[in-house]
Amino acid sequence: MKVKGTHYRSLWWNHDDDVLEIIDQRSLPYEFVTRQVKTMREFEDSIVEMRVRGAPLIGATAAYGMALAMKLDPSDANMDAAWASLNATRPTAINLRWALNRCRASLLPLNPSDRAAAALELAHAIADEDVEINRRIGVNGLKLIQHIASQKPDGEPVRLLTHCNAGWLATVDWGTATSPMYQAHDAGIPLHVWVDETRPRNQGALTSWELGSHGVPHTYITDNAGGHLMQHGQVDMVIVGTDRTTRRGDVCNKIGTYLKALAAHDNGVPFYVALPSPTIDWTVEEGVAEIPIEDRSPRETTHIQGTREDGSLDVVKVTPEGTAGGNPAFDVTPNRLVTGLITERGICDATPEGLAAMFPDLSKSET
Repeated sequence: MKVKGTHYRSLWWNHDDDVLEIIDQRSLPYEFVTRQVKTMREFEDSIVEMRVRGAPLIGATAAYGMALAMKLDPSDANMDAAWASLNATRPTAINLRWALNRCRASLLPLNPSDRAAAALELAHAIADEDVEINRRIGVNGLKLIQHIASQKPDGEPVRLLTHCNAGWLATVDWGTATSPMYQAHDAGIPLHVWVDETRPRNQGALTSWELGSHGVPHTYITDNAGGHLMQHGQVDMVIVGTDRTTRRGDVCNKIGTYLKALAAHDNGVPFYVALPSPTIDWTVEEGVAEIPIEDRSPRETTHIQGTREDGSLDVVKVTPEGTAGGNPAFDVTPNRLVTGLITERGICDATPEGLAAMFPDLSKSET
């Protein structure tokens, strides 16, 4: 997507310096900062500290990490060590393990002398595939928005609600939940997007920054406002992303997603999940019981970053002294609350049958 008229991916290969570059998302939406990732420790820290974030982007970053590992030492032992260290960075998003497993399976049969070049080419391919997957999710999700728009009076916008940031910053480009929004906006369909703040890291601010940069009308709201808006007919559809989806269609996404799904179900609002196929964990059936939920630092809940009136960045404490902070980063929405899954191949029911029919090749090979 574009930043001040210039097209950017969330990561890209700097061929002049032979190094990966990323947008450092810790600085957004206040400053647009790019960084080079030069060491294995920097790859690990970039994921852990959320310089890069979002399941698809984490997977692509890990693939480039494996490429660096093979450049430094292409042995089997170092491949296993790199796989383990990168896989340990964050536990919930399945794309991380998916990308690492794909890299290892492709590289192990090769002569060690051939692994560095092959690993870099594979990382490029994974990044490019992510862009196309998300573009196609947008094409398929656009049909839902077009249908809603066709039932509205001329000029009245389609009102969408999204949670967290499932935008191009969370992928290599386009985004998952935002891809249909961008394509609808570019097609001339009037839109208005309700953007949840998504405490504690306020990733909704990233979505607002993205949408504003692209010219999509939106409003930044508190996490608890969505149910009220749905009760008053102000939401036509909810679209969220996912960090891991089970083979029966349970969806693990940023904390607070489950509450949005409950409110949507209670008010008859369609609740859709934008689902890239690498985010499906075919080895898991029941999400609440089986998906590991990341617990992040309590400081993320007790402190908040923002800008002062003079534009300088600062961090302030928002809780009383002695108050403990709890910070589960994700929750699971059961498939019964999901209207449908918007995938790169089409839209399917959030059921074992729906997913198996949409991805017969993957469901049979990975279970």
